[in-house]
Amino acid sequence: MVLEQSAPAGPAPPGEFRTSHIPGAYNVPLDTLREHRAELLAHLDEDVVLVCRSGARAAQAEQALAEAGLPNLRVLDGGMTAWEASGAPVNRGEARWELERQVRLIAGTVVLVTGVVGVFVPGAHLIGTAIGAGLTFAALSNTCAMGMMLAKLPYNRGPRTDIRAVIASLRERA
Repeated sequence: MVLEQSAPAGPAPPGEFRTSHIPGAYNVPLDTLREHRAELLAHLDEDVVLVCRSGARAAQAEQALAEAGLPNLRVLDGGMTAWEASGAPVNRGEARWELERQVRLIAGTVVLVTGVVGVFVPGAHLIGTAIGAGLTFAALSNTCAMGMMLAKLPYNRGPRTDIRAVIASLRERA
């Protein structure tokens, strides 16, 4: 069984699953998994592979499920990025810019604009400096406030994952 992780308030938008996922995978956002892990345990078998874009959220999901008592969890090494690079089958939906690319666009644009405006308005360049500090913190802490804000935009939101729908899908599989 494959559980793919997306995070409504984390580093990847819920629409990520709709863009590409492993055939037969179930979309269980990380926040939903953490909140309802006890309910999910009754419907998961011992062969669970956790997947996200790069592997970071899947590792967090592994920890949450292991703490709840589910043994033999596996995280797909390299995540969907590695899966796609290997040529393995992928269900594809509407193409979207990855959240990381969106962050680079917004941060780069803010730094560029404030740098140019700073020529005419003293101190405007400090906005770009603040963005740089935020990106440095994001890298060191493996969190991203800008990414969390962008994830809330309608473009990045997929359909809300309902725990009852996830459990119903798991029951149908059994």
